[in-house]
Amino acid sequence: MVDDLLAPDLVKNICLGCPDREVVAVVVSIDDYRRMSEPKVSLAEYLLSGPKIDDLDLERDRSLPRDLDVDELR
Repeated sequence: MVDDLLAPDLVKNICLGCPDREVVAVVVSIDDYRRMSEPKVSLAEYLLSGPKIDDLDLERDRSLPRDLDVDELR
């Protein structure tokens, strides 16, 4: 609730006259406001802006698995 985020006297002044303490305003710092009001990037833009993987080796190891004696595991 807003009471946990703001000083009690500030919340009291903001909610003064509000039914059931309905919040009608919230006070935030200018830095927080600027951060929250920045345009958001789409998921596609976010994924495309990631590190390039052109040099990433995605070859699967095709060698045969090692021999495993199951009786030794008991």
